[in-house]
Amino acid sequence: MNGPPRLDLNRHALFADLDGTLTPIRPRPEDVGPDAERAQLLHRLGEVLGGALAVVSGRGLDDLDRILGSEVAAVAAVHGLELRRPDGQIERFAPPLPREVGEAIRAFVAAWPPLTAEDKGLSIALHYRADPSAAEASVLFAQTLADAHGLTLQPGDMVVELRAPGPGKGGSVAAFMEAAPFSGRTPVFIGDDFTDESGFDTAQRLGGFGVIVGPRRPTNAQYALDDVAAALDWLETSVGAAPGG
Repeated sequence: MNGPPRLDLNRHALFADLDGTLTPIRPRPEDVGPDAERAQLLHRLGEVLGGALAVVSGRGLDDLDRILGSEVAAVAAVHGLELRRPDGQIERFAPPLPREVGEAIRAFVAAWPPLTAEDKGLSIALHYRADPSAAEASVLFAQTLADAHGLTLQPGDMVVELRAPGPGKGGSVAAFMEAAPFSGRTPVFIGDDFTDESGFDTAQRLGGFGVIVGPRRPTNAQYALDDVAAALDWLETSVGAAPGG
């Protein structure tokens, strides 16, 4: 699979995942913090794309703001359950999880260190990166909870997440594309995880393309980049092609 063409700054709209795409995956989600070089790159990308830049992530909105600062106005959080439009308007597409679901996940984690729980309000993630041997038990436990409460089970890279049924990342791309500054442009989605596949699908359906970052696997993306460093280089090259870049 080849690398992607350079972004067309007059035509494309860019949708980017965060972890594993714009920043390396860390042992714990909270280990990822603000980065001045990344912030500068995102600021410049937003400018040269006329504001048609959105971060589409599984993280919660507050956590994304902590990491990104004020550099990205348009954000889809919790895999699309929470959407902040470029004008600051926030839409939520699901109620908070039942209290007993969070309690059950936290009890499971307490009994099996070093597993961790990441409570996002609209979803809760069970991370087993620190102990991959816990994968089968974690997924089985989460599936049992999902079945009992009518929730969606969403697997990821060394994580399983419980969330209410609702739009995914592809739905977020489609929603953003309906209004300025995204409408009339061609979507490009860059991501690394299984949760990004719906973003790749939607970008292609709307005439654009997807870019997968990291190890090769079956994917709906049309192009690939080796790692986060390669992804950032690709974005830097696109920014550098702008007047004054």
